[in-house]
Amino acid sequence: MMQALADRIDRQLSAEVQPPVTQFAARLADESGASAVLFYGSNLRTGSLEGVLDYYVLLPGEQRERIWPRVSYREWEHAGEVLRAKIATMAMGTFAEAARGELLDTTIWARFVQPSALVWSRDEHARAAAVSAICGAAQCAARLAVALGPPRGTAEEYWRALFRATYQAEFRVEKPGREDSILQVNAVHFDGLLPLALDAQGIAYANEAGQIAPQMAEVERKRVLAWWKRRRRMGKPLNILRLVKASTTFDGAARYAAWKIERHTGVPVEVTPWREKHPVLAAPGVLFSLWRERRKRDA
Repeated sequence: MMQALADRIDRQLSAEVQPPVTQFAARLADESGASAVLFYGSNLRTGSLEGVLDYYVLLPGEQRERIWPRVSYREWEHAGEVLRAKIATMAMGTFAEAARGELLDTTIWARFVQPSALVWSRDEHARAAAVSAICGAAQCAARLAVALGPPRGTAEEYWRALFRATYQAEFRVEKPGREDSILQVNAVHFDGLLPLALDAQGIAYANEAGQIAPQMAEVERKRVLAWWKRRRRMGKPLNILRLVKASTTFDGAARYAAWKIERHTGVPVEVTPWREKHPVLAAPGVLFSLWRERRKRDA
């Protein structure tokens, strides 16, 4: 049963991407000594190279920081076009633990039950480790989905219950119904995934006419909900803690902010060496300059 899920995940992780996406991943892997690099986000679905490409760089060895992942921003000029990437970096082992739900984190398994592509791996061992981690995310998410969902319903209803709960647990601004859009745009990805993820961990269910009726024992359901209650309580504090850390350790933050400001306002922001080194301290001055420039344009 586990092999069927692993085969499914392996195929999904082999999704075709634009060659520059793979080349950028190889550059990131080379400079960090990575084991594997995952690509995810809306650009995976659309195939676009515009905006910011999202990568997870997974490293060998022990986790270096207690608050993870480490976030950075890179630009790469390729064939006359500037490609931009936001990179999250953490140890493969910690990523796998979080994906299996063994840590307090609420983000890894919820994010990576959604589509991603393994765009670079050091060797077959590293690839197998990444596939195993994503399998763990699918199982963890499916387990919580059936504990939160109705006694009987479609797979979509269970996934909807899961994403509604995880979005509410995180410190992020999402429009109501965000879980519906996730399921709609990724319908092919989620089709048939829930039964495979339940089979892989021995959770029995009836499946008739597109309706799933999980046969999770009540004692197990209570255990899963207690597991979730603790992580739900920690969701927002952990998100805030990571944001605070990122505000001082986000490598490339000044360039990322400058690009975002120009993209959304049309006002270019000069990235001086001082602003590059002290992005937080520079922020008030940048905002004042932006306000003054907008006043001039509106006059």
